[in-house]
Amino acid sequence: MANMNLIIHDFEGEIEIGDTFKTPKFRDSKGALRTFDRVVANPMWNQSWFSEADYDADELGRFPSGAGFPGKSSADWGWVQHMHASLNDTGRAAVVLDTGAASRGSGNAGTNKEKTVRQWFVDHDLIDSVLYLPENLFYNTSAPGIVLFLNKAKPKERQGKVLLINASQVFEKGDPKNFIPAEGIDRITEALSNWTEEEKFSRVVGLAEIRKNDYNISPSRYIHTSDAETYRPIAEIVEELDVIEEEARETDTALRAILEQLGV
Repeated sequence: MANMNLIIHDFEGEIEIGDTFKTPKFRDSKGALRTFDRVVANPMWNQSWFSEADYDADELGRFPSGAGFPGKSSADWGWVQHMHASLNDTGRAAVVLDTGAASRGSGNAGTNKEKTVRQWFVDHDLIDSVLYLPENLFYNTSAPGIVLFLNKAKPKERQGKVLLINASQVFEKGDPKNFIPAEGIDRITEALSNWTEEEKFSRVVGLAEIRKNDYNISPSRYIHTSDAETYRPIAEIVEELDVIEEEARETDTALRAILEQLGV
């Protein structure tokens, strides 16, 4: 079906069938991961069937020390690590993710594995831009998403900064789905290409401010689209609550195992 889709749209491509996460097919002659100038991907959101052992077993250098395992509840940042490893030294990537990937774990007491991976990308200045999309664009969910833009060779004038765009209001109602009109696409493209700042739409944020906000890179955290808006999107809050509950269950399980070993 994918090959037919390429032919219909007059594209040429190479498609492989397999498990990209565990045994990626695109390798060079030495068996290392092939790298590219550009990577564009929309991985399935919040996959929960990868374990820490899957990350530890990796032999392709995709999950570096200091980042590593983002937690079992969501492989979003695991996929971002795969995309990053698939870029050459000047490569750039655009990855569509769940909005929660930009903020989960930030502001919580203690450590959070997903935030640790996000922190690694921020501290290594690999994140170029983050685009917050309108809700109800996708056919498999009504939730909004983000597009995370990576750049392994940020120009000097953009280093130490991230462009955030809150395009949550840039849409028109459709049937059955919303869509971004042509002028909205032009507006977003202009901001992304030229790092244009616009009130209630786009803003350049320094890494120091992101660290101050505990590595929350959600545009909605920094750009409010209306004067009356004082609360974060409910979807983000619910997702953070889900993560906290999952962490509590993992901690409870670990504690019970320790107590059993102690005979308590």
